[in-house]
Amino acid sequence: MHQLRVGRWRRAALTGLAGALAFSMAACAESDRGSGEGGDTFVFGAAGAPANFDPFYASDGETFRVTRQMYENLVGIKPGTAELEPELAKEWEATNDEGTTWKFALQEGVTFHDGTPFDAEAVCANFERMYNQTGAGASAALSYYWINNFGGFAEDDKDSLYKSCTATGEHTVELELTRFTADFPTMLSQDAFAMQSPTAMDEHKANDVKAQGDSFVFSEYARKHPTGTGPFTFGSWDEANGTITLNRNDDYWGEPAKVDELIFRVIPDETARRQALEAGDIDGYDLPSPADWAALKEAGFDVKIRDPFNILYLGITQKNNPALQDLKVRKALAYALDRHNLVSSIMPENSEVAKQMYPDSVDGYAEDVQEYPHDPAKAKQLLAEAGHEDLTVEFWWPTQVTRPYMPNPEAVYGALRQDLEEAGITVEAVSKPWTGGYIDDVEESRAQLFLLGWTGDYNSPNNFLGSFFNDPEGQFHTASSPWGAKLAQELQDANSIVDDAERKAAYQEINRKLMSEYLPAIPLSHSPPAIVVAPEVEGLVPSPLTKEEFATVSIGSE
Repeated sequence: MHQLRVGRWRRAALTGLAGALAFSMAACAESDRGSGEGGDTFVFGAAGAPANFDPFYASDGETFRVTRQMYENLVGIKPGTAELEPELAKEWEATNDEGTTWKFALQEGVTFHDGTPFDAEAVCANFERMYNQTGAGASAALSYYWINNFGGFAEDDKDSLYKSCTATGEHTVELELTRFTADFPTMLSQDAFAMQSPTAMDEHKANDVKAQGDSFVFSEYARKHPTGTGPFTFGSWDEANGTITLNRNDDYWGEPAKVDELIFRVIPDETARRQALEAGDIDGYDLPSPADWAALKEAGFDVKIRDPFNILYLGITQKNNPALQDLKVRKALAYALDRHNLVSSIMPENSEVAKQMYPDSVDGYAEDVQEYPHDPAKAKQLLAEAGHEDLTVEFWWPTQVTRPYMPNPEAVYGALRQDLEEAGITVEAVSKPWTGGYIDDVEESRAQLFLLGWTGDYNSPNNFLGSFFNDPEGQFHTASSPWGAKLAQELQDANSIVDDAERKAAYQEINRKLMSEYLPAIPLSHSPPAIVVAPEVEGLVPSPLTKEEFATVSIGSE
């Protein structure tokens, strides 16, 4: 999120807005706040600008944070959990034993913001639009989520999961897949698959997107006319001042939003966001530094700590340093790290040491994986047995970023470097800005050791492990190991098992192998990220997926 998605082909979306925005945007809504009745405005400090307002062409959390308030999906996530619940579809079921044909019964009486009826024809128009992308729209930089979840497009039909959509009645839809996946229909809860008005997309040429160097020029629809069914409608986007304004949808089919206006102000610097909150210029912001939690609470702000649904790991690329292809060397690295010290001294309160590559709330978690307690002597022994007593490694860490799973990259790097050096390993530091080369270089397998992580999009082992290891040429470059292709196939096979118990057992076995036979990365921690709001803000429900919806927010009297 749910966050900036890690994708090999993606380019940074958070460009064009400088830190000078921080206080030039203040206070225009101050007179409307705190009344406790009509006219309230909720102002949220965003870390970056949205890439555009068409969620299908998005892959980063700052874009989805805005679009999520305007659009809805066929299936949703119950607020405050990672559990599936009805949204625009009120119920669904597989209608064949293979799990490839699904019937969805839709909510009735729902309209898009432009008055277009939400019905079965609209659903199929959305799926056909997604499946029939061409040109720049079919690139992985724009259709990241479609490619990761559904595979190919109609033009090339490369390994497509999607087969067809049929309107079987005014409010019933049949979706047909080419194969079973345990992730369906939960995958439809992802923001990129939100339902959009076919009328508005046609009128404002939603598919008219063109590549321009490393970036894209988006359509009128994506910039000025986003049209969903959600509790807020699009108002304006003042790019010069970094301000996005949404308005309450008074014709919303569900419970209407409690504020009249929702404003996002782009304030790239985390310290500036905190100062804006303290000054009363904004009502909340995401990912306050854990070092500030106590002071914020003491000052009366509401620091809401989410349940951890993420993983921070030390990735090991097996391409540029032959020593790292040796399992004994990778195990030596694992024994060298004092993860309990990392969690107690660096990570936020209530963080947990990670034993495997996803939290224990996800199916397929194995309680009996091999563990690696801090043991520098064991690390030195394994390095000696492998003939690498003089091991030298590049250790990459990102700058100019705070992630839910990694609130202070430099501090994490410093603690782990000290552990590695204690085990006799020579560490060469490489640091780059998150959106200034780090992500691209890591995804292109240029790093040796690197810090990265993941917040789950939904509760699925494939959403974690498949995102990491389905591509042997990806960040870990497991293609350099004889088991890389085998692991990718094991993951695909597990995700295709229809029986729940059998599938769970398959993922448990994969987790055991990942920690004993493969070890392409060393899991470090699960940390609970926070979101903070002003004392008078009520009704915000923190999401473990970092997918907050602001329709429930109200501004009480101080």
